[in-house]
Amino acid sequence: MKKTFMIKSLLIASSVLLVLSAMKPKGKDFEVVKPFDKNKYLGKWYEIARLDYSWERNLDNVTATYSLDDAGRIEVDNKGYDTLKGKWKQSIGKAKSVSDPQEGRLKVSFFGPFYAGYNVVAVDEEYKYALVAGENTKYLWLLSREKNIPEKITGEYLEKARSLGYNTRPAYLGET
Repeated sequence: MKKTFMIKSLLIASSVLLVLSAMKPKGKDFEVVKPFDKNKYLGKWYEIARLDYSWERNLDNVTATYSLDDAGRIEVDNKGYDTLKGKWKQSIGKAKSVSDPQEGRLKVSFFGPFYAGYNVVAVDEEYKYALVAGENTKYLWLLSREKNIPEKITGEYLEKARSLGYNTRPAYLGET
């Protein structure tokens, strides 16, 4: 009886630790934009390029729209056209500052209490272009307020990504 209780207790404790560890974004500690103006960042962004990963695979015409809910939290509305299924896909999530709201270091969740790192590592003064690094070098997004981006800006932002350890060769960095 005591042995069964002990095993159940260990399983419950392990599950709780697993959930708690998943709630905190982990990974590379990128230098982020500071000062970061959350209000200027709000609105619609077009995904110009990304490192492809399973959640966005086969998506084209991807947008991310950030808005504030009634409680002042950031709501994230991601949309993209699934070229294989021939239909639009949407995912609603939330984002919040990791610590200092004046830093572009956020965490984003699309699945309850599970968060991932979202690091704004570059943004121009007018908040027209942004480079966002994930929690490690597997996740990267180049965003623009318009559907196109000047080649000069693309080059500067991709150079920044390379300096952070990202592989930005065209075979790896997919345009959307």
